[in-house]
Amino acid sequence: MKFKLIIPLVFIFSYTAILGENIVQRLDRSVFYAALKSENVEEIDHELEVLKLAHSPEKEAFEGALLMKKAGLVKIPAEKLKFFKSGRIKLETELAKDSTIAEYRFLRLVIQEKAPKIVKYRKQLVSDKLYIIKTFKTLSPAVQQAIRDYCKFSKVLQPADL
Repeated sequence: MKFKLIIPLVFIFSYTAILGENIVQRLDRSVFYAALKSENVEEIDHELEVLKLAHSPEKEAFEGALLMKKAGLVKIPAEKLKFFKSGRIKLETELAKDSTIAEYRFLRLVIQEKAPKIVKYRKQLVSDKLYIIKTFKTLSPAVQQAIRDYCKFSKVLQPADL
């Protein structure tokens, strides 16, 4: 009798694990970059929830960028500081592990360009820009499109640079 109960449970857990893997594999860059571009805290929070469920090695850098973006949208100064600091730690930790990941450097460039001077987060703007230009053709099409879209509004990175 117990055996009849165990088999369906194993099947359900296996199916759930497979679905979970598919979610991780289908982490949609275009949705992530839409959230990063957004001025909507709810959209950013939704993407942060998606990232929390992910088991991707990239999730920390992505979460960091979204947290820093969120810092610029919340009203309470203490929350602004908390979100910015935690996001900065996540993104910079990933960059310290491997600074050759151009997408992470693009995320940092996006945040640096908009960061207020008081947070002193603008030191790598030029080096990140040059690295993105140098490695642009090696990036995935989704990331290349995000960079092209960003160039339309950036003062640092221009379409002619690519």
